[in-house]
Amino acid sequence: MANTLFHPSDVRGLYAERPLSSAGKLDDALARWRGFVTFVREARRSSLDAMERRVDAQAIGLDTRSDAELAEAVRGVSQRLRKEGFVDEAVLQGFALIREAASRTLGMRHHDSQLLGGMHLLFGKLVEMETGEGKTLTATLPAAVAALAGVPVHVVSVNDYLTERDAETMRPLYEFLGLRVAHVIEGMEPEERIPAYRADITYVTNKQLAFDFLRDRLALSVRREEMRIRFEALAVKDATVRRLLLRGLGFAIVDEADSILIDEARTPLILSAPDDESDAGELYEQALELATELDEGVDFELSLSDSRAVITPRGRERIDGAADRWGGLWTGRRRREELATQALLVLHAFKRDEQYLVRDGKIQVIDEYTGRVMADRAWGRGIQQMLEAKEGVELTGVREPLARISYQRFFGRYLHLAGMTGTATEVAGELRATYGLRSVKVPTHRPRQRIDRGVRVFATLDEKWEACADRVEQLVAAGHPVLVGTKSVAASEAVSSVMSRRGIDHQLLTAKQDEDEASIVARAGEARRVTVATNMAGRGTDIPLGPGVAEVGGLAVLVTERHDAGRIDRQLAGRCGRQGDPGSFEALLSLEDAVLETFGRHHLDDLLRRLAPLESALGQRIARNSIERAQRRAEAIHRRLRREVLRADRELEDLLAFSGKGE
Repeated sequence: MANTLFHPSDVRGLYAERPLSSAGKLDDALARWRGFVTFVREARRSSLDAMERRVDAQAIGLDTRSDAELAEAVRGVSQRLRKEGFVDEAVLQGFALIREAASRTLGMRHHDSQLLGGMHLLFGKLVEMETGEGKTLTATLPAAVAALAGVPVHVVSVNDYLTERDAETMRPLYEFLGLRVAHVIEGMEPEERIPAYRADITYVTNKQLAFDFLRDRLALSVRREEMRIRFEALAVKDATVRRLLLRGLGFAIVDEADSILIDEARTPLILSAPDDESDAGELYEQALELATELDEGVDFELSLSDSRAVITPRGRERIDGAADRWGGLWTGRRRREELATQALLVLHAFKRDEQYLVRDGKIQVIDEYTGRVMADRAWGRGIQQMLEAKEGVELTGVREPLARISYQRFFGRYLHLAGMTGTATEVAGELRATYGLRSVKVPTHRPRQRIDRGVRVFATLDEKWEACADRVEQLVAAGHPVLVGTKSVAASEAVSSVMSRRGIDHQLLTAKQDEDEASIVARAGEARRVTVATNMAGRGTDIPLGPGVAEVGGLAVLVTERHDAGRIDRQLAGRCGRQGDPGSFEALLSLEDAVLETFGRHHLDDLLRRLAPLESALGQRIARNSIERAQRRAEAIHRRLRREVLRADRELEDLLAFSGKGE
């Protein structure tokens, strides 16, 4: 997908989007090769100065103009952008006006790094900016310029909290520029969504956006000609075009792009509706009972790395006995083996307070990358109902798939795509191969003062939590605020329990406390304040330092577990040392951590016994290397799963196109 700048006239029409071409095996191989040789180009610091000088040249005299005069200048730039497109002079004028307007309305003025980042975003790049460099303000530059040119803009974020926060924070700026801004979050009805998508700039989560696109595809699935739909809009009161949510896919600026375009791309998005299948509670309970009788290593093999259970011939014989025990659906061999496999995964791979919560009598899915509850999501293939039977809550009923798409194919439909993140380096090749996004790294506005205090590995989880409490006490005594980052609700509660027993005052932030997120984060930088948080605090949150905190060394971050992707660990560390502030981070890990247990503990205990005890320098090095290898293996497995999702999506699209149905 090319990312050259398009003309605003390209988005005119009923439903603007880029047509997708089917990629064959040779195309896939070439894309992977192109991605493999891609590297992140780092902009020279001289580029920052050059960009600022160019914008300053267009800004001469703006600070002396009245608000009315500035608004008139904005209208002039808008007319020129709509007529001539994104020519350099008009874009630079737009940047200068937006910067001046931000200074007046928000009390914030775009600095050199943000100006350069905004220009790269406008030209369809994946921009890597250090955490804390102000990506939210940076995005206003390309978003406003594109909107002034008449292009529908979607600013895509990872969760409802950030979506609503960013839209409302930037609203005064956009309204000063004469632009309408809105946001779309979970729980909004169609009559609220339609006007929100009609705004010039819409802040929206990736999931809401993709599912609303699928709803539109269902409405348009008859494949009527555009002229016929336009005629229908004039003649029919309840015309299809009036029920469409989106105006099309013009320009998307994806915040936390690595999370949305890479991490979440493992799972296809499936729009479903309730099925008429009768209550199957007894069937699921029988499957769970059967699964508890099967022995791992004898009746089945479990692979936690890709959530797969394989039944052995011995296990198959034991499962066959279920047909005599219960009859009914159990008499079908394929059906009973599928039920047994689902039950094995639910018992062994899905853990409460890690993959899901039980709240208000319902199973709620936890996003493993953000630590947040995904209220609108449920597992398919009967897994959701099996979990409900396991936890003894009311069954929701199986749902029938209506439409599906992968993020790879969805974002590939935008006429113009850009993204920004603090951690693009590790996945720059995949982003280039899959989305056509070239990556560029923008230097920091101020020199970074973040200190890496290293990694310590402990034998057990209990030892790690005690050491974590020790370290918190030391840091608090020195006046630091401390952020303890965990991977799951269960881990947060484990370390919280240890700290409570030892009398350490702290705040807990997990998916269970998501309503208090804003207030907890706002105070997390106060002197001697301790916050224990899941990945919820790892992206998009700015923790301001309290009085006197910078003088003692800033916020201290304790990373207590490696994630399946090293980028997420970097995001957590990036909560400290932002915008030139001091800060430090360190990792306290254990040999019982999930990433090592799942992806690579093989022979580690034997190595430590033969070569060096864990407490020694060599033992620590061996353990650290083993954890790093396990993390790389996890990343490789997830990369393979993403390729499989994309391949399946293309095959399904080809099949539906052949049948005349579309998506």
